[in-house]
Amino acid sequence: MVGNAPPVSVVIADDEPVVREGLRLILETQDDLAVLGGADDGEQAVRLCAELRPQVLLLDVRMPGRDGLWTLRELARRELLGAGGTRVLMLTTFDLDAYLDEALAAGASGFLLKSSSYEELLAGVRATARGDGSLSPSLLRRVIDGYLAHHDRPSPDPADVERLDRLTARERDVLDLIGEGYNNQEIAQRLVVSGHTVKSHVSRLLAKTGCRDRGQAAALARRARERRR
Repeated sequence: MVGNAPPVSVVIADDEPVVREGLRLILETQDDLAVLGGADDGEQAVRLCAELRPQVLLLDVRMPGRDGLWTLRELARRELLGAGGTRVLMLTTFDLDAYLDEALAAGASGFLLKSSSYEELLAGVRATARGDGSLSPSLLRRVIDGYLAHHDRPSPDPADVERLDRLTARERDVLDLIGEGYNNQEIAQRLVVSGHTVKSHVSRLLAKTGCRDRGQAAALARRARERRR
């Protein structure tokens, strides 16, 4: 925990009790993270988020009954999702990569493989709480490759083209790097600019494209990338 800042509050939603308990035990080893509760389906996850207002929801993509995608949409409908509310880090297995675009478009801040390491889990939760999202380059590239191997190249969406045309060349560079999973610090290093400059670019590109957050921006970047391949 930094200074007197309160710990990041987390709710875990997964239908497997062993997974929920394992995640809780890992997170509670950290002074800057606090698990407020657990849910075994989407409806319970939404109720807990409405009641407890956690900063981060660790949400399994596939659950019986109301799944992770339904949960995202319901949180958005109730205006509980995103900055000032709850940010969502999706839990998935590699064979569910087709859910990525839909989940990001619905408001997910990032994805975490269930096979991720202890360190990746903690880093993902912290990044999500900060608003950086958690789309690591290694995960995102694997998912993109797997997705493209099973899908035809999509036709350009006129709405996407119009949104992208509003961006400057540098804002497009930043958007592409967001789509590859880099955080602001990593983008600054790659573009050899300051973190403040990157933050300004991100704010402007979100406003110009109408994306609610980095997750939706990443989905837009992914669609553009798929059309270029």
